Amino acid sequence: MKKLVYLTFATSLFIACSNDDSPQDDQIPAAAYENGILVINEGPFGNGSGTVSFISEDFTSVYQDIYNTVNGSDIGNIVQSMGFSDEKAYIVANNSNRVIVANRFTFDSISSISAGINNPRYMVSNDATRGYISNWGDPNDNSDDFVAVVDLITNTVISSIPVSFGPERMVFENDKLYVAHQGGYGQNNLISVISGNNLQTTITVGDVPNAMVEENGILYVLCGGNPDYTGNETAGSLVKIDLANNQIIETLTFGATDHPSGMTEDDGNLFYGLNGKIYKLATTSNTLPGTGIIDGFFYALEAKDGKLYATDASDFASDGRLLVYDLATNQEIQNITVGLIPGGIYFND
Repeated sequence: MKKLVYLTFATSLFIACSNDDSPQDDQIPAAAYENGILVINEGPFGNGSGTVSFISEDFTSVYQDIYNTVNGSDIGNIVQSMGFSDEKAYIVANNSNRVIVANRFTFDSISSISAGINNPRYMVSNDATRGYISNWGDPNDNSDDFVAVVDLITNTVISSIPVSFGPERMVFENDKLYVAHQGGYGQNNLISVISGNNLQTTITVGDVPNAMVEENGILYVLCGGNPDYTGNETAGSLVKIDLANNQIIETLTFGATDHPSGMTEDDGNLFYGLNGKIYKLATTSNTLPGTGIIDGFFYALEAKDGKLYATDASDFASDGRLLVYDLATNQEIQNITVGLIPGGIYFND
């Protein structure tokens, strides 16, 4: 689980090749951050600000701390996640208790949201007019968690939907919002189903659901299981939910002490991290793989067009790396310096 508090540093603009040569350049073209990869960097623990790095599609140019470069100000403490709606990016600064709204291609500041949220975690939208932000509230209070409904025209919270504790990642599908409850400072095992402004139902899955992927009407939920330190360790699991009726159709259970995380999907295959390896699983398979395809402990994973993008947070005190693998060969093809504690990867096209 991500820690709740961290933050910043650099305010310089860099252009760098994938060989890590990094000459400075103060010329920023219009829509400089279109058609590439955005990496959010949480930043140092307890003070300062997180940052956003941009890498061009061909990996030849890297821009660091792009929000500060464009606006001359910081995002805030712990850049937790980012969501998109049309040409807007919504950057969630968890510990600073605000969401920065910027143009996703130029990163010019547009607005910010702070009223009506409390310990925000993730943001999604279903169209250009309405968004949803998951909120922990007080992480030591399991009764005050909620999903904030946001008017994306005015960038204001218009209502709140109380939910079970520890709401995290969300998926919007078939006019319904699916919210994974990882559990905040504790552990939970629910998926909330929200329709409009109302909690419609909950689905009990495995302990600590930490990632979700939708494919062909099936919601795949990766559950890490309770860790050993809880005194109630449980195995991880992969739960498949039919979104036509919200019924669980299959559960694949990992080993008793296995705690998978970081699931992503590409071309009908799921990829997830477990015990220092990346595993590949066809969405149609009913058997977990026994052999990993890539070695490494990664902080964030995303797959797209035959490539796996993964972040290495290093020692959590120095700049991290974005690693890119060719999934045809499972070989590393890029290794790029980004910011401190790179916790999320987003494709900006």
